[in-house]
Amino acid sequence: MTKLMCTEATLLRPTLQQSLWFSGLPEELQEAIAAAGAVKHLKQGQYLHRKDDKVDGLYCLLNGKLRVSNLTLAGQELILTWLQAGNWFGEISMFDGLPRTHDAIAEQDCCLLKLSNQNFELLLQNKPCLYPHFIRLICQRVRTTFKLIDEMASLSLKGQLCRRLLLLTDGLGLWPNKQSDALSPSYTLDISQESLALMLHSSRQTVNKILQELQKEGVLSVHYGHITLFDKSKLLSLSQV
Repeated sequence: MTKLMCTEATLLRPTLQQSLWFSGLPEELQEAIAAAGAVKHLKQGQYLHRKDDKVDGLYCLLNGKLRVSNLTLAGQELILTWLQAGNWFGEISMFDGLPRTHDAIAEQDCCLLKLSNQNFELLLQNKPCLYPHFIRLICQRVRTTFKLIDEMASLSLKGQLCRRLLLLTDGLGLWPNKQSDALSPSYTLDISQESLALMLHSSRQTVNKILQELQKEGVLSVHYGHITLFDKSKLLSLSQV
């Protein structure tokens, strides 16, 4: 890992600003967090951590993509989500001191900002006003988990897919595409149909069929390796059934 200089921390700010949570912090706190971090690199297929590993820091993904998953007793991988640039994670273990709850694997070559245990503790000692902001981040994570539980219990597969697309957009804190209309913003998710199928424990063919239906309805457009959402309000309505 490489410790950040002040100028490097400043250069990272545009990427860090992709997080709605981070961008909502006072500028002084943004600078303090960025300056406390160090850059860590992962090669594709490399584990950042495994389930039950000891906590070693708080992370923000700067570029690349991370897969978050667990294994069943039969050895089948159950994918929770994919993390994209600007996503912060690992805060729960930082506060309760318990082991990691999932595997985190580099789906692509990745670059991360890491706040080590020591630097994180020093940061909170020097900036105790950060506590309520981290509580808000944890609460967002809890709410997302509740939504996932609800969707699996009550929704059709189409409803689950719509809800998962919304959760990915909101959970990743994605900003609207710059070229989109301010009154009707669009959002792009860098995720494949196969990845969505794994998240929903379904087949790629079934997910593709539903996505094609949604495309005909003007809710989204399907591209190789990514999906663009045009109508979040309609997607929200469809996610109720």
